[in-house]
Parts: sequence; structure tokens; C-alpha cells
Amino acid sequence: MSKILILNGAARKNGSTAKLIQAFADGAKSSGNEVREFYLQDMNIKGCLGCEHCSNAPKGVSNPCAQNDDMAMINEAFMNADVVVFASPVYFWTITGTLKTAADRLYSMLRSLGYGGFPRKSVLLMTAGGSDYSQAVRWYETFERNLGWKNLGEVLGAGKTRAAFELGASIR
Repeated sequence: MSKILILNGAARKNGSTAKLIQAFADGAKSSGNEVREFYLQDMNIKGCLGCEHCSNAPKGVSNPCAQNDDMAMINEAFMNADVVVFASPVYFWTITGTLKTAADRLYSMLRSLGYGGFPRKSVLLMTAGGSDYSQAVRWYETFERNLGWKNLGEVLGAGKTRAAFELGASIR
């Protein structure tokens, strides 16, 4: 069983991205996985200040960031996650600013405990009105490559709920 953390960067709670997430989560749960989703739009997450407070935080703390906001909940879930799912519609050819802000703030956890201290598997779920996912996928691949994470798969496109379910079910 894996612990799966979903970071939902969509602006609409019941839109296409939510449908992909639900299908993925249903598939993951059907294989005995534990799923925890954060709907970022409803959370108070400030942007990274670049203050490097996290560089001097004691190792092992669940929130090494100087800021006191809802990111602390995500950091706690992130510490225990085996798989991180990035879910977002495509806005201006890339992920939403909401998801990017949360991803930037993961820096404090990675910086505090060392990048190699968080080997993860990851998944990308993307929806778009058009079909140009190239910049968003490049962001994801760069993030993943620089952290040494393993890509378990991607579902690109609204309405691909069957593919999302199957991807979720494939995670053990």
C-alpha cells in the first residue's frame, strides 16, 4: 500500500481536473492505497520568500518554513507520502499559479532535509481546453528529474477518467 498525496491546483472544484482526480483516487483506493487530496484554491499558501530559513531549521521538523500558513498541513502529508500527484488544468500553457506556489513551497522540506531524503514517485494529471501540454509537461519532468523522482505516469486531457482510474489502480 502506498500513501498518495494529491495537490489539486484547479480553480474549479467540480471541473474536469476534479473528475480526473476522483477517477485516479478511486482507482488508487481500489488497490488498497491511502489517498489524501489538498484543494489548493481554498488554502492560504503564500509564495516562497527565498529567506533560506529552512536551510537552518533543525532536521526532521515537519514545517521548516518561516511562514505560518496552510502549507504546514501539506508538509506533514508530504513527509509521509510515497507518491505525489500534481493535478492542474493548463493555464497559459503551463500549470496553475496555485499549484506552482505550493510546489515552490515544498522547497523548504527538500532544503531542510536534503533533496535525496525524499525519494518519491509522482504522477501528473492535466486538463486543458486545447491540446498543448508541452510547457506543463516540461515543468513536471524538470521538477521530477532534478529531485530524482520516478514518474509513474501521466494522464493528459479532460474526459480521460478511465485512464486516470487505471493509473491509480496500478499504484501499489
